[in-house]
Amino acid sequence: MKFTFYGHASFSIEVTGKTLLFDPFITPNPEAKSIDINSLKADYIFLSHGHGDHIADAVAIAKNTGALCVGAAEVAGWLGKNGVEKAHGMNHGGFINFDFGRVKGVNAIHSSSFPDGSYAGNPLGFVFNTAEADFYYSGDTALTMDMQLIPIWANLKFAVLPIGGNFTMDVADAIKAAEFVKCDTIIGVHYNTFPPIAIDTTAAVKAFEKAGKKLLLPKIGESVEL
Repeated sequence: MKFTFYGHASFSIEVTGKTLLFDPFITPNPEAKSIDINSLKADYIFLSHGHGDHIADAVAIAKNTGALCVGAAEVAGWLGKNGVEKAHGMNHGGFINFDFGRVKGVNAIHSSSFPDGSYAGNPLGFVFNTAEADFYYSGDTALTMDMQLIPIWANLKFAVLPIGGNFTMDVADAIKAAEFVKCDTIIGVHYNTFPPIAIDTTAAVKAFEKAGKKLLLPKIGESVEL
């Protein structure tokens, strides 16, 4: 299973022969200028919510790759209005089966609106069950007690969590989230893109180590085998 980071909260995971792309915010991110979105492969695009720093390149990549986009019903509707032919609307609830495994939409404590300010439905996190491993992407969220439910549904190999604070969990809350979801390997996202979410990455890694956890912080464009 391969994880590739594209900056901010954008990344892909290759699992069971499929490429899952998450929250593509690449073109507007000057830190990700080395990434050519036209070269990206995607069988699925998962969108945690409607904010511009998570959906900026979703339409372009979906049209280029033919990927199936998955997100809140309102996000799927917005994609359709913008010319995306394949979109699966969902919400919090039961597992949904796909050809790579199954996915559950779970609670994320955040807001969600499209760049024009219109309503974008509930923000989501995603729990994945696959033949290779189970994993969790929290999306943008504060720490929530609902995370304690996740071990009921998955035995996580890794989790992708925001660590930048201000708009989401910070490092301390992400460590507690890792405890809640019973996962020792965390990939940090949503940090250092903008001044309000700038962190000391060395201190963050040490804080996770002190808690008995591993924090992975791949560079933009870097891939990690999991």
